[in-house]
Amino acid sequence: MARLVMKFGGTSVADLDRIRRAAGRVAAEVEAGHHVAVIVSAMAGETNKLVGLTGDASALHDAREYDAVVASGEQVTAGLLAMVLQNDGISARSWLGWQIPIHTDGVHGAARIESIDTAEIERRFDENQVAIVAGFQGLGPDNRITTLGRGGSDTSAVALAAALKADRCDIYTDVDGVYTADPSVVAGAAKLDKITYEEMLELASLGAKVLQTRSVEMAMNHGVRVQVRSSMNDTSGTLLVDEDEIVEQHVVSGVTYAPNEAKITLMQVADKPGVAAAIFGPLSDHNVNVDMIVQNISEDGKRTDLTFTVGRGDLDRAIAVIKEMKGAIDYKDLVSDADVVKVSIVGVGMRSHAGVAQKMFTALAEKNINIQVISTSEIKISVLIADDYSELAVRALHSAFNLDDL
Repeated sequence: MARLVMKFGGTSVADLDRIRRAAGRVAAEVEAGHHVAVIVSAMAGETNKLVGLTGDASALHDAREYDAVVASGEQVTAGLLAMVLQNDGISARSWLGWQIPIHTDGVHGAARIESIDTAEIERRFDENQVAIVAGFQGLGPDNRITTLGRGGSDTSAVALAAALKADRCDIYTDVDGVYTADPSVVAGAAKLDKITYEEMLELASLGAKVLQTRSVEMAMNHGVRVQVRSSMNDTSGTLLVDEDEIVEQHVVSGVTYAPNEAKITLMQVADKPGVAAAIFGPLSDHNVNVDMIVQNISEDGKRTDLTFTVGRGDLDRAIAVIKEMKGAIDYKDLVSDADVVKVSIVGVGMRSHAGVAQKMFTALAEKNINIQVISTSEIKISVLIADDYSELAVRALHSAFNLDDL
């Protein structure tokens, strides 16, 4: 008898028909003799609707009341799924985050899970009852409802699986697994049977929308076996595993791109100690996240051009902060560009193969694609290019690393 956590995203519970389909998948696992806990998201579009209502009610709203409102979408879904299961003769009940409880810190709107008390759910397992748990929410130290931020139901599912010591956590979504690239961009994209936690973490942080980054990090830290599956069909999904479980590792496992990037270049910045801190410190203070950074030193060694990227939505704020600090930074000019995209290749096989960067740069050069910024990690290479070339670059790299042949 296995212990399973099943998570259904917003598109998988978008209406009663899809909730009934989800209930059928839960029922199949129960009939197979497994103990099952289910995490549900709000119905597709419901959270956006609730967020909009909070903004209409008050532009400067109390974050605690914001959480009370936006957490209600999951409550509706949990109750409906429990009712459908009960109607099918399966013992089930819904649980809200505060009823378990799922303890979080007090950062409303972006809370982090600290602990989960699973005693009552485990007692109900002994009675063969299914626990339907509202995702995305918990209980803060002030005894108020908290929410975990966008995509937080994935984190709820992995955290509950870790707390229950579940055999597996199945994430049901509108795709049937993790692909080597976005199938809408690359016709030959292949579904991976397995992918390492590290690769999935990089892909999630670089633009792949299959799983939320925090959930992958938590799964890796706690050794939770996560399977990404489609709620629309019965095909096998993609399993997240440790690196040693993949016998034949590909040099590159995936190509992805992040379209919401913007580039800022500060021209002729004084090349002296403390300048970088003077630039990036205020940006951090204003919650502007800086990603790729490249610096060019002038011939006389006294001036430098500094280029970095921020989220496209943060561009105006970043420019305003830098202009306000111009006296302290001492730069000649500021140039910005919102028409850029970050394209990345990811693969644990990079650790043991030379020439990966050279092959990537050659493939882009053959398509006459200019590289503006480069950043690397042990299993990732990212380049910043003009937005117009994003899909061409992804297809070229997918072919260059033989991912079309998987």
